[in-house]
Amino acid sequence: MHTRSDWPRAVRELENVWIPMPDGCHLAARIWLPEDAEAHPVPAILEYIPYRKADLRTKEDSINHPYYAGHGYAGVRVDIRGSGESEGVLTDEYTQQELDDGLAILSWIAAQPWCTGRVGIMGISWGGFNGLQIAALQPPELYAVLTVCSTDDRYADDVHYMGGCMLIDNVSWAGVMFAHNSCPPDPRLFGDGWRDDWFQRLRDSGLWLETWSSHQARDDFWRHGSVCEDFSAIRCPVYAVSGWADGYSNSVFRLMQHLDVPRKGLVGPWSHKYPHLGQPGPAIGFLQDTLRWWDHWLKNEATGIMDEPQVRVWMQDSIRPATRYAERPGRWIGENEWPSPRIEDRQLRLTRNGLEDGGTAGTSEPLLCQSPLRTGLSAGKWCSYSAGPDMPGDQREADGDSLCFDTEPLSEAVEIFGPPVVELVLASDQPEAQVAVRLCDVAPDGASTRVTYGVLNLSHRDSHTEPASLVPGEAYRVRVQLNEIAQNFPAGHRIRVSVSSNYWPLIWPSPDATALSLWSEVSTLTLPVRPPSEVDRQLPGFAPPEGAPHVSMTEIEAEATNWSLHYDFDANAHTLEVDDSEGIFHIDATGTDVQKSGYERYRIEGDDVNSAQAETFWRMGFFRDDWRVNTETWTRMSCTSEAFRIEATLRAYEHGELVYEHDWDRLIPRRNL
Repeated sequence: MHTRSDWPRAVRELENVWIPMPDGCHLAARIWLPEDAEAHPVPAILEYIPYRKADLRTKEDSINHPYYAGHGYAGVRVDIRGSGESEGVLTDEYTQQELDDGLAILSWIAAQPWCTGRVGIMGISWGGFNGLQIAALQPPELYAVLTVCSTDDRYADDVHYMGGCMLIDNVSWAGVMFAHNSCPPDPRLFGDGWRDDWFQRLRDSGLWLETWSSHQARDDFWRHGSVCEDFSAIRCPVYAVSGWADGYSNSVFRLMQHLDVPRKGLVGPWSHKYPHLGQPGPAIGFLQDTLRWWDHWLKNEATGIMDEPQVRVWMQDSIRPATRYAERPGRWIGENEWPSPRIEDRQLRLTRNGLEDGGTAGTSEPLLCQSPLRTGLSAGKWCSYSAGPDMPGDQREADGDSLCFDTEPLSEAVEIFGPPVVELVLASDQPEAQVAVRLCDVAPDGASTRVTYGVLNLSHRDSHTEPASLVPGEAYRVRVQLNEIAQNFPAGHRIRVSVSSNYWPLIWPSPDATALSLWSEVSTLTLPVRPPSEVDRQLPGFAPPEGAPHVSMTEIEAEATNWSLHYDFDANAHTLEVDDSEGIFHIDATGTDVQKSGYERYRIEGDDVNSAQAETFWRMGFFRDDWRVNTETWTRMSCTSEAFRIEATLRAYEHGELVYEHDWDRLIPRRNL
């Protein structure tokens, strides 16, 4: 990425500004703005997240916000209540308190002498979520939203559940936030009361995994903050962005379909990252592109951005399977509206001879689908961060443990764009069961690359709100919508549908070992086939990525990110270990050493569904002069057929001495899960 500091307007930084809330709490902000903003006020761009503006997120913030400020904006980065230097306690994601505070922040920003009164909200992940949620509250100061890697539906497309199945990322992400919530404010900015605030966080933040795992259906807990409950509540323009390797790409297309405001959608090949930092590449000049968005909506300037196609995505070319990619080959394509009337459904039947066009459904005997628990070990992470080898590898072993249906070698290339849909007629021998469906690109030599996939808790076949157990032995027709994708299948390759009854460790296993009976001849795959388009050839290119110079840091201990799989022959146990350490780095400007290291472990023994265990351990540390603190957080989830068990420990240290410790041991009943 090219770095720039030759801005049209000189920039100054306010390292820590206190924003008062109506209840007397103060939130901490870091602000970049033009030096002459009081004389010549500017619009503001708010990013509102819990990831510590003074240390853990200072690098990314310093790339983005000074860039906008140099082009005539105030970049305002606020730590959510109970995080970083902001007072109070953070007790969960997207609480009503968080949203109320967001409204107060917007009002405060708009009233500042350096602001024109027009504010936009931007954010990736958490900041993308609350940007949409705050927009739905219709604050008068909010003129536009840029939401990246976020969702409109907290139950259907977030880190906790997918298709009614509990994601293992539910445990992983809970471990990350458990660690973040244990961190103290920095006394250099907070002042003398930092230690009291720290202990309040340690005591009161709570065990979020217990809460998330207790809400197993789409109840009021998940409806809160899900803007899909009423798309019409959002009345300002929205630019929604994601990547095919990210976990949140589906929401871009729902927002394009259901919002009734000016809107744009962009999906690249990226993982859970801003597109100018995007991996896999190619990264793009995202800050330049979004300047056009802000200039149009916050400054009323004619930039031409709204004259371009509503939806722009990366059509991925075929590629060999790998657990990480530097680049994904392909090309940009565009659609002027979504859903596109040009995309045509092509239906194929899952016959015993493979995937076949048309024809008459037969009445053959059902096929047995009883996959080993190891079937998902090549699945990668639900949401890739491109931090280590976290993408799906070669699917041949998983395909061997699944029912597979292939086309003949393609006589010509097939391109799809949209959500493939698989309808299955099946029965289960247990009242609770799950099914995983993968769409793969199979090369002539047999290498199998997962293109997209979907999972379904079969008790959620009709409703995520009111699950209903299966009647063992009774046949049901179920619909599994796979994740949206744009993909080219080249001539000579095969398209494969793989069906399995397990997908560990991407989703938690069913409470009992299950066998599915699948009537393939009456089951179908529907592909969204996209014909060539003149729009694609007329698309303007993206500029190369650029940003402001990031803050100066010195590496003390290198990051260590890797995935390792171990097989214990004696115990017939598979253990996946994930190193997720960002190492130790020194922030030169503040003289602070910052440590963030994580470890995850997922274990299953043979075909014993109740041997499943997920474990996380995180160490966070901040070391400077006479401020030397660190925390350790450990979580383990295990299960029986009736309940989940969560064990957790929090320890906090000051100058190497243990100053706080708390343990949890909770049982959570399983309900249709």
